[in-house]
Amino acid sequence: MSATVPVAGPAAAGAVPGAPCWVSLMTHDLEGAQTFYGDVLGWSFRPGSMGEDFSVALADGQPVAGIGALAPRWQVAVAWMPYFAVESADETAARVRERGATVAVGPMELGEGRMALAADRDGAVFGLWAGQVLAWTIGHGGAPAFLELRTRDAFDAAIFYAEVLGWASGEPGSCDVTYEHDEVIVRDGTQVLAALRGGGVEAAPDPRVRPRWHVHFPVDDIEKVTASAVAAGGVVTPVTPTPDSRGCQAVIRDPDGGLFTVSTPQPPHGH
Repeated sequence: MSATVPVAGPAAAGAVPGAPCWVSLMTHDLEGAQTFYGDVLGWSFRPGSMGEDFSVALADGQPVAGIGALAPRWQVAVAWMPYFAVESADETAARVRERGATVAVGPMELGEGRMALAADRDGAVFGLWAGQVLAWTIGHGGAPAFLELRTRDAFDAAIFYAEVLGWASGEPGSCDVTYEHDEVIVRDGTQVLAALRGGGVEAAPDPRVRPRWHVHFPVDDIEKVTASAVAAGGVVTPVTPTPDSRGCQAVIRDPDGGLFTVSTPQPPHGH
């Protein structure tokens, strides 16, 4: 079995409950994915602690993401997926089910922690992780700049994730949620972690805009990155201004179907 979870190398306890603690790609072609992301984002790779079917992506020597071979018995599509830190994967998975959503895999022991894969009420897939995590902070270094949930109803999604992950609970160290510029912003203190955005998704035929979490990786030269993606066999949507009009972003589909977003290093509104 392989899984792209945040357990490989030096561990660091103390992840903020409810905050993103890792991102990973589950793919059918691990070697091909390493080649693609190495060419496009300049990553190098080292083996993970989960075995030969899992690797940790490095940017400037620092871990930024995981890539793993998709276990055949897991009924999960090729996708980039955020993992959220929780105190108990079992209790959080129960809250997911209680609120009409789906737990697709687990909860189960994996490496030095316990994990589950879930889908929210609109089908956006995400992971839960209880245990130690890599020294990885969103918005810093080569780690993802932020996460973006594109969904049918941002308010409903915000309520779901708040109830499941403890956002806006008022507990010390919990993530804050605010509504700004027609989107829901999730923060850990002053750091923007995620933006939840609604829109006319339900009527859109393009599967790339169905409800899903998008991982934004920071790049300095978006034109160079998108050209490299096309040359490496990926598909790129047109480069567009970011919602705050201070940068650009492009959605890229890798050769195995995994979607991710590259953007110049401005976070969403509210930073």
